[in-house]
Amino acid sequence: MSTGFLFHERYMWHNTGRASGPFLSDASGWLEPDWRHTENSDTKRRFRNLLDVSGLLDQLVRVDPRPATLEEITRIHPESYVERIRRLSEHGGPGDDPTTYIGKGSYEVALLSAGGVIEAVDAVLDGRVDNIYALVRPCGHHALAEVAMGFCIFGNAAIAARHAQVVRGLSRVAIVDWDVHHGNGTQAAFYDDPSVLTISIHQDNCFPPGSGTVEETGEGPGEGYNINIPLPPGSGDGAYVAAFERVVVPALERFGPELIIIASGLDASAMDPLGRMMVSADGYGRMTRLMLDAAGRLCGGRLVLEHEGGYSAELVPFCGLQIMEELSGIRTEVRDTILQVFPAGMGQQELQPHQEALIGRVAALVPSIA
Repeated sequence: MSTGFLFHERYMWHNTGRASGPFLSDASGWLEPDWRHTENSDTKRRFRNLLDVSGLLDQLVRVDPRPATLEEITRIHPESYVERIRRLSEHGGPGDDPTTYIGKGSYEVALLSAGGVIEAVDAVLDGRVDNIYALVRPCGHHALAEVAMGFCIFGNAAIAARHAQVVRGLSRVAIVDWDVHHGNGTQAAFYDDPSVLTISIHQDNCFPPGSGTVEETGEGPGEGYNINIPLPPGSGDGAYVAAFERVVVPALERFGPELIIIASGLDASAMDPLGRMMVSADGYGRMTRLMLDAAGRLCGGRLVLEHEGGYSAELVPFCGLQIMEELSGIRTEVRDTILQVFPAGMGQQELQPHQEALIGRVAALVPSIA
C-alpha cells in the first residue's frame, strides 16, 4: 500500500506566544511567563525528524498542502469569525480563551493547516495514496464556529469532512478523535447531523472542563451519531484497545462510512504534560491497526489521519513512528529504545474494572446508530 505524508515548514512558524504552561501570561499578572508556550513546534518537528532519520520518510508519498479558501472555511465558521481572526493575525494577540494566542501571520498558517487536511482527503479520494498522515499545525478539534480555543483556530477535520461531502459527493463520513482532550469543536459542528459520525475517546473531564460526557449523544436528527468515551485518568493500552474493539469499531460498522478521518492527538501518551493517560507507542500502533482494518472492510481503505495535540517531546516521535509503520506496512530498524519499551511495561496497562464499566456504558449506545 502507499502511504502519504503531508507537512510544510510553515506549520512550524505558527507563533503561540509566551505562556505559563498552556496558559497565556505576562509580567503584570501572577502567572510567571515561561520562555515559550506548551503548544510549540518541537514535538511536531521531532516527529518528522524521527521519520527522516529512520529512513521511513523517504518511502512515503509526499503530498503538499495548499491554503483553504474562504468558501471552504465558511462551511464550518461564519465569515465574521474568519475576518476577526485575519485582523487579529495582522499584529498578533490573545484569542478567545486563555490558552489560545493568534500570532502575527497565524491566519495564513491556519488556512494552510485546514487546506492541508482537505488536500490529504483529496489525495485519498483520488487514489494518489491509500492512506495518509497530515502533520499540520495549528490543530483544530477544539475550535467552535465562532470561538478559537484550546490552541485551535479553524476546525481542520470538520472542514475536511464537509469538503468530502459538498465537493466530493460523499454521503457518510466518520471522524474518530483519539486526542486526550474532548473534540468539542468537531462535536458541535455535527451535533444535529446524522451524515457525520463523531466519536471522541478522551480523558474524562480534562479539557474543556465539563465537556464530553457519555450523555452527549447528538440532538434532533443527529441523535445517536455523537459518541463520547470519557475514560478515567490512568487508562493505558488495555482500556484504549478495548474501547476501540467494543465501541469504535462496532459504531463504524453500523454507520458504514465512505471515509474515516482520525483526529490524531498524541497526548494520551504516558509522558504527556497535558494529560494523565498511559498509552504507549505500541498502543497507538494497535489503535491504528484496528482503524486500518475497519477502513479496509467499510470504505475501501480510505483513511486520513490529521494531527492534533501531543506535547511530550520525548514520546510523541515514537508514537508517531509506530502509527506510520502501521499505516505503511514498513518496519524500520528503530526498535526497543527505552521510550518504546518503558511506557508499555508500566503498571496498570491492562484493562481495569472501572475502565471496563465505563466502556460498557458507552457500548450500550452503539445500537442506536442507524
